[in-house]
Amino acid sequence: MRYTVLATFMALIAYNWFFIKVALARRQFNIKAPKITGDEAFERIFRVQQNTAEQLVFFLPSLWLCGFYTSDPLAGLFGLIWTAARVLYAADAYASSGRHGYGAMISWCVAFMLLIGGTIGALLAG
Repeated sequence: MRYTVLATFMALIAYNWFFIKVALARRQFNIKAPKITGDEAFERIFRVQQNTAEQLVFFLPSLWLCGFYTSDPLAGLFGLIWTAARVLYAADAYASSGRHGYGAMISWCVAFMLLIGGTIGALLAG
């Protein structure tokens, strides 16, 4: 399960980077917690972190189902693609408040494929 572990590690490192960006942006734009509104640039940075947290709830179980029941290397590869797509999503979102671009779509599709693959693998394992 080393590839699934590696993909999990990379996803959580990316999430933590997004989390750190929010902390830095709070300081930069003088937005004290628990406030989540203010400067538009802060709101975009915050939304990337929140959206990624929301996606992790779907992605991580799907990744592990696929890694365990279908293929560890395949799950690991798709997990790394998911993380790269989240980074692409972040870059687009930081640049423009209305743009989510391909990163959001790719990461959702990858997580859904992991879920389907893991579910089929589990059902066939019987």
